[in-house]
Amino acid sequence: MWWGNDKNDRIPDGLEKLLPSVTDAQSDLCRILCLELGQAHLFENWGKGDKDASPAVKRRMIDQLIALDNAHPTGLKGYINNAKKLLSLSSKGENPHKGWIPSVPVGASFEIGSEEYNRVERVGRHELGSVGFVLVAGGLGERLGYGDIKIGLPTEQVTGKCYLKYYCDYLFSLQAGYGASRASGKDFLLPLCIMTSRDTNDRTVALLKKNDYFGLKKSQITIVQQGDGVPALMDNDAKIALHPGHEYRIMTKPHGHGDVHALLYKHGVARKWVEKGINWITFFQDTNGLAFHSLPLAIGVSVEKNLVMNSLAIPRKAKQAVGAIAKLTNSEGDTRTINVEYNQLDPLLRTTENFKDGDTNDEKTGFSPFPGNINQLLFNAEEYLEALEECEGIMPEFVNPKYKDAAKTKFKKPTRLECMMQDFPTVLKADAANRVGFTAISADMCFSPVKNATSDGVKLQKLGTHPACAASGEADQYGACRNILRSMGVTVQEREPETFKGVSVNFGPEIVIAPESMCCPAEYREVFTNPRKVKISSRSSLYIKGPGKLTIESLDLDGALVINCEMGANAVVRKLKVKNEGWKRVSVEESDDEIIAMRGYKLEKIKSLDLNYRKEENGCYIL
Repeated sequence: MWWGNDKNDRIPDGLEKLLPSVTDAQSDLCRILCLELGQAHLFENWGKGDKDASPAVKRRMIDQLIALDNAHPTGLKGYINNAKKLLSLSSKGENPHKGWIPSVPVGASFEIGSEEYNRVERVGRHELGSVGFVLVAGGLGERLGYGDIKIGLPTEQVTGKCYLKYYCDYLFSLQAGYGASRASGKDFLLPLCIMTSRDTNDRTVALLKKNDYFGLKKSQITIVQQGDGVPALMDNDAKIALHPGHEYRIMTKPHGHGDVHALLYKHGVARKWVEKGINWITFFQDTNGLAFHSLPLAIGVSVEKNLVMNSLAIPRKAKQAVGAIAKLTNSEGDTRTINVEYNQLDPLLRTTENFKDGDTNDEKTGFSPFPGNINQLLFNAEEYLEALEECEGIMPEFVNPKYKDAAKTKFKKPTRLECMMQDFPTVLKADAANRVGFTAISADMCFSPVKNATSDGVKLQKLGTHPACAASGEADQYGACRNILRSMGVTVQEREPETFKGVSVNFGPEIVIAPESMCCPAEYREVFTNPRKVKISSRSSLYIKGPGKLTIESLDLDGALVINCEMGANAVVRKLKVKNEGWKRVSVEESDDEIIAMRGYKLEKIKSLDLNYRKEENGCYIL
């Protein structure tokens, strides 16, 4: 049956026959899709031929469309209409930031161990007892060769501690060390919200239950599940794609981590946190084991610069293929400090008086004045909540189709609209939008994601790019601890790089400091009171754990040392010299163990000195 003037504005016969048997809501949505949105092709083959599906199968497809309509903040109508606009701009090659003038954003850059770093970190430490944590954890480990959720991967092989446990341990250590002082003698529970996906939700819940919530209370953990995605689009007219080989299923793709804001709004998470006394909210992603070393530093910057939103960033070379944080201003004086893709930043800069040469390195620092974005965010909780409730958590969408032809009329594969959590500044009002900035520190202190298969890591490393695989993630965990100790004056020798499965990494000395022992560089300085009398050889391994009061006055380590300072213990390590066979890595070409297989090695703990300090001992260990 034909409706309207356009041949596409019609309800196909097969759908028309089914509509009387579905609900009014289902019928209305199907009519809108066909008559207003140009989606009649979805039902084109209904009722044709002997292979036509049963009414039940067709209703399941309509149910899927209803679910997608309900899941998107603006419904399918808003999604498709926005897609048409964005695809039109994309096909014309227009810069999405056209009309905005870029400038260097508000922020500060630091070197670990500098006086300024230590000063600003002290400011931030006072606020560590009032932080809420949001973990974006919707990913499976299949790409890495791991058959489970990514947050279940071990951060390193010294402890075998998975990412989720590491994050919970860190939160618990802040809660114990800083939260109690805020609660008039009562425990102040720091909250954790985990955004999962359909693929990861049940496994995340199971991992938490199996491990008794890793020491946290069930009540302080909130899980919000992202929707099943958004419809894939097969052309510039934003026609919805059917699943390959299945005429009765919509093809969907992830909508992006920007959905986290809508979920925090929908479930009232941010409001509950603010009402309970949370002052700061930090967002971090699933497999970055360096996420928290610089948290107190970032908080300090936010306090001193009165920031609503603060992006943790890394120094970035000009034109480096990393999104850059830039302040944009339009002709009406509106501002937004957001991530700008590197291929969009350079041509945008060339249109301005101050950056006629485009994205270039500063002569003094050797880096671009526009730091690199790593999607780790810190918000002032009250002002975040105010903006969140104003916009209901809806982030602006963008599209990035891959075209087959120069005319940009055909896609290599279906595309979709996406949204990013770091685009939150676009919804801020004028005053708040002017108080968005960054905190920059070297990547080896704050950013080492595990997202690539080893084979992909090898290719990236050959191109001069960080491999971002399991082996490099583990090595960088040790490396960050070495950097902190060296910045204090500890002598830490460097081991020669090793290669496993083609990835070159520097593992040693392996140094693991559990969060309950030291959770930021300032706490390292409280433990290593005479750092110039501490020496760690290149072949050594050091693991410190336990929440007791530990002081290391002097140590000469050449081998493996494990120190466990239990709750209530007061231990001093003085004039300790350790020499043993230690631990070593052994190459493993093939293994049934996924963890070993993806790394290409295993850690053999041959010999170590284990020191266990208990409350009743309360003494010093002197060799």
